[in-house]
Amino acid sequence: MSGHSKWANIKHKKGKMDAVRGKITTKIAREITVAVRMGGSDPTGNMKLKLALTKAKANNIPKENIQRAIQKGLGALEGSNYEEMLYEGYGPGGSAVMIEVMTDNRNRTAADVRHIFSKNGGNLGETGCVGWMFKKKSVFVVEKENFANEEELMMLALEAGADDFQVEEDSFEITSEPEVFDEIEKMLEENNIESSVAEISMVPDTTVKLEGTDATKMLKLIEALEDHDDVQEVYANYDIDEDLMD
Repeated sequence: MSGHSKWANIKHKKGKMDAVRGKITTKIAREITVAVRMGGSDPTGNMKLKLALTKAKANNIPKENIQRAIQKGLGALEGSNYEEMLYEGYGPGGSAVMIEVMTDNRNRTAADVRHIFSKNGGNLGETGCVGWMFKKKSVFVVEKENFANEEELMMLALEAGADDFQVEEDSFEITSEPEVFDEIEKMLEENNIESSVAEISMVPDTTVKLEGTDATKMLKLIEALEDHDDVQEVYANYDIDEDLMD
């Protein structure tokens, strides 16, 4: 496993399973509401909303749920007053973890996140303790079954402004600066290339190889964090063998 792309694909597959349980629907709706409250209901000038709507589409969120979330953001419907928080900490084996949350009770959420870390071999750290290890990037993942021509896709991506192109076993990963998200997305749409992941993510500069017990604990930590209702995204810099990941 080479890092982010493998995890991006696993997040996508896990998201589909979560959608069946309804959990991802609630989280994405909350994300839409907060995005509208912060930047308005027009995704053209609101990147946060555009990304949330892209996520909603990828997870087959019903249109009525999306509209209800937008109305809450506009104040037309009653809803909780959520705020965004960012937590940083250390996982097993010295790995770095960043967690984006949306909460209406920061004290409760902080206590919960701290408990999850300690229960799964990690430690919640101070603000900034691991953030310097990550860079905000636009990330697109294209499955080879949707587009198999590596050379053509790489040239299209670079022409659109991508700064990295990685080849995985069954997919391609395109990364760029966040400002180039629209250009990459437009390029894929114009060439009828479907992406399984299209997001602005925190990508680690380097990864930490985890094996054995540390690897198992890390995966349990990530799963426990993602299962928390207030947690929107989890980013980490681990490198775990593909067999164990699967």
